[in-house]
Amino acid sequence: MSTNPDVFMEELVGDLRPVRPLHQRIGMAWACLAVGTGAVLLSSVLVMRDDLVAGHPDPMFLTSAGLFFVLALATSWAVVDMARPWVGTRRDGWGWTALMAAVLPLAALGLVILNWAGGNRLSVDSDGQECLGIGSVIGCLTATALVLWLRRGAPSCPRRAGLLTGVASGAAGIFAVSLCCPYNDFLHIGLWHGMTVVLGGAIGRLVVPRLIRW
Repeated sequence: MSTNPDVFMEELVGDLRPVRPLHQRIGMAWACLAVGTGAVLLSSVLVMRDDLVAGHPDPMFLTSAGLFFVLALATSWAVVDMARPWVGTRRDGWGWTALMAAVLPLAALGLVILNWAGGNRLSVDSDGQECLGIGSVIGCLTATALVLWLRRGAPSCPRRAGLLTGVASGAAGIFAVSLCCPYNDFLHIGLWHGMTVVLGGAIGRLVVPRLIRW
């Protein structure tokens, strides 16, 4: 290695090659395609909700499915943006959407605890395990799209990127499940559907950083 500064710099940049720039709209398009594909795929395999087919969706369905859909888009946008490590920028807008969506599971959990404390046990259906399992599997489509996008970039905070990737995949998966899930019960949606997002975030934080390390 030469000690001449000019020669040294020339050696450093000699092997560099231009790369295709990362456009956020392209990454978001891939994420939206994954979310939409999961919803269409699941709706073609399972039976869609009767009220949705009839054109008169239940208000609880509209509220919960809308929250999970917006959460999937907001966290996907944050993940796509994190592939470009800009110094000094704040990317915490997704947090407000997450807090809004967290009202459902927290309220359901609080309702269960309050009733247990008062001696009244609320029955929580076990069918929600199927929602959790299917939602986690179908959410892998969104997770795959986001991980591939992150691998093209250089995320400066892999753990946060992993957490948001997991939340996005969980929210996308349970949104697809909501189109077929016949339950309008607050406890079912709050606990099982909400748990899908929480589980996705936990798995994403553990697994994704190992896949995007650079």
